[in-house]
Amino acid sequence: MKLDHSIVLLHATPVAIAPIQAAFATDWPEAKLSNLLDDGLTAARGKSRDLDGALRQRFVRLARYGCETGADAVLATCSAFGPAIEAADAELPIPVCKPNTAMFADALAQGQSIAMLATFAPALPTMVTEFFEEAERSNPGATLSTFVVDDAIDCLRAGDAATHNRLVADKAASLHGYDAIMLAHFSTAQALDAVTAVAACPVFSAPRSAIAHLKRRLGVSC
Repeated sequence: MKLDHSIVLLHATPVAIAPIQAAFATDWPEAKLSNLLDDGLTAARGKSRDLDGALRQRFVRLARYGCETGADAVLATCSAFGPAIEAADAELPIPVCKPNTAMFADALAQGQSIAMLATFAPALPTMVTEFFEEAERSNPGATLSTFVVDDAIDCLRAGDAATHNRLVADKAASLHGYDAIMLAHFSTAQALDAVTAVAACPVFSAPRSAIAHLKRRLGVSC
């Protein structure tokens, strides 16, 4: 069985890189990783209420370049570009995977009342839509409560991961009555240990769920 698949990680922000690198080191160390970063995508997405056509094509072109490098798959690490990822997956001959679908499925397997902690509010509309698309398939009665942790992403961008993690964990500690908590973004996964320590229910992060899904899609035993 081939284990050393070539995976292109497509990033829209630098703060997503460390969490996915750490998750691969734990869950799939044999994978050969390449990083493509367009950090202007996040700023452009923040200014756009909807994912307009030009921004969508910009993302698809980046995924196409990843494919042209000889990758076996592309994994997008930004949660704000769902429709663009779908377009790239349909167009390209290799898998182009969303960051959050697998996490949604994992959380929905725990029950019907799900909470999601986010730090980048513009990502939420597409994420909420995708969550309920997954819920229709696996858990139609599920509900989702979303919480934006103000200022956490600014701390992370400034290099203060400890404060980012504390702010996210503080919010998680206040949540009760949920069957699962999801950390919305790859960057938020840095708070996984801190949140798990205080949460009253299982906690899921996008990177580890995404890697497990990608391995299954490529026929790699988990």
